[in-house]
Parts: sequence; structure tokens; C-alpha cells
Amino acid sequence: MRAGITILPEYRWAEAKPRWQAAEAYGFAHAWTFDHLGWGPLVGEPWFGSVPTLSAAALATSRIELGFMVASPNFRHPLPFVQDVTALDDLSDGRLTVGLGAGGVDGYDVDVFGGTTKAASPAKRYQEFVELFDTLLTTGKADYTGEYYTTVDARTAPGCVQRPRTPFVLAANGPKAMALTARHGQGWVTIGAIQDSLAGWWKSLAELSARFDDALAAENRDPAEVRRFLQTDAAPVFSLASVEVYRDFLGRAAELGFTDVLAPWPRRDGPFAGDEGVLDTVATDVLPALG
Repeated sequence: MRAGITILPEYRWAEAKPRWQAAEAYGFAHAWTFDHLGWGPLVGEPWFGSVPTLSAAALATSRIELGFMVASPNFRHPLPFVQDVTALDDLSDGRLTVGLGAGGVDGYDVDVFGGTTKAASPAKRYQEFVELFDTLLTTGKADYTGEYYTTVDARTAPGCVQRPRTPFVLAANGPKAMALTARHGQGWVTIGAIQDSLAGWWKSLAELSARFDDALAAENRDPAEVRRFLQTDAAPVFSLASVEVYRDFLGRAAELGFTDVLAPWPRRDGPFAGDEGVLDTVATDVLPALG
């Protein structure tokens, strides 16, 4: 089991830098940030770009894996994003992992453009984004004509430090996204289904994990080759509410076959409100035992 932490891009760098460095010092295996123009109840609050945030984090750390959780096609095109990812992979000396998702059908990232970026088929757009993104990162060139993306003699260089490209962790709950993940992903991430009870949430994760097994089998993928990430943001109980709760999350996730668990950095109030002091105990009493 590998434990990760998600740090929202809401802090000026003087406040953010110590958090990213602490995530590494605590012993977390990976650290992530959201890729949105604005997010949920924090729209209108301080919010910085994910690419410069991860760039600064890469230069402020030396060991920890870094990544997007998850990058959104709602406001990104694969070609310029390849250049951002290539630069980030270089800055981090090969410590970058790219989380990708289909992008919400509504919410601020769509509403802020007056709905003009809304996809008639988010699943189709997601497929095209991943396919073109994969081709550009792997081969450095692409002529591509799709319903949502087109490139003509697109070229990117010098390629990633990691070969053949940075790993993809693809978000998937539905069958089309799971099939896409089974074809192209080095990792799968889910938040589970929105549930009022913790028991219902864990049940949804067991069902999703079984469906992903089927998707891997359909692609003749070895399950051992694909990391399974549980993002705990949507759990009805905050995963870092206490050390005991966190231990329970890690144990339950491992029983369901997840290899990685992501928890949000505790905030003072609002979403993910909690005590940052819990992280000190997690670092001394929990993370060393994960190996």
C-alpha cells in the first residue's frame, strides 16, 4: 500500500511550499493537486493553476511522486498539455504521474464558458483526449482527426524523462471509461459512488473494483501491472478525521485490492476540515509500517 496526499492549489506559494515539502518529509509516497479553474464550494476563493503549482512543487522536493488529480478536458487540449507535462516531467526528474478524467458535465469548469465547452459525449471526448495525448507523448508527433480534437503535423520534443511516457492514472466509474483505462492506463482511480453512509460507499467500491477486474480481463491485462488508486474525497467520513479512521481506510482499501490511497490535506474549515496535527501522528505511527 502506498499513501498519498492531495494539496489543493489554494495557497500562495509561501504557504504552499511548506506543505509540499512536509508531504515528502512525512513519508507520503505521492502528492497531488486538483486541476480545475475553480472547484465546488471554493469557487471565488483563492485558487492557483495546477501546472505552475506542480512546477514549483517539483523544484521544492526531491523524492515524492507528483501529479494531477485529475486533469480535465473541459478546458484543455492534448497538444499544449503535452508540452506542460513534458516540462513537468523534466523539472521533477521523472517523478510526474498524470491523472486524467472525463471532466464534469456541469459545474464551474463548464459554466464559466457559458456551456460552450460542454461535450455532447464526455466519454467520446475522454477517449480522444487520452488517445491523442498518449500518441503525442509516446511518438512525439501526430496527425489526428476526431470529433473533438484535431492535429495536423503536430510535433513535440524532446519527450519525457520517463519512457515511453509519464504514467497515466485514469479516472473511471462507468464501463466505457473503465475499458479506456484498461487499454491505456498504468493506474485506475475512483472516488466511489456518492453515498450517505460509509458502509454504502465501501460497498460501491467493492462493486467498482470487480467491474474493473472484468475490464482488465477483456483487454488481457495483468492486474498486477495496473495500480489502483482510491481517492477518498467523496467518502461520507473525512479519511483523516483521526489516525484510527485513517488506518481503517487503508486497511479496507487494501482488502479491496487498492494499491494506493489518497487523502486530502486537512483544511481549517469547509471541505476536508480537520486537524493538521493528525498528519504528524500518521507520519510517525502509520506511514513507516506501509513500507
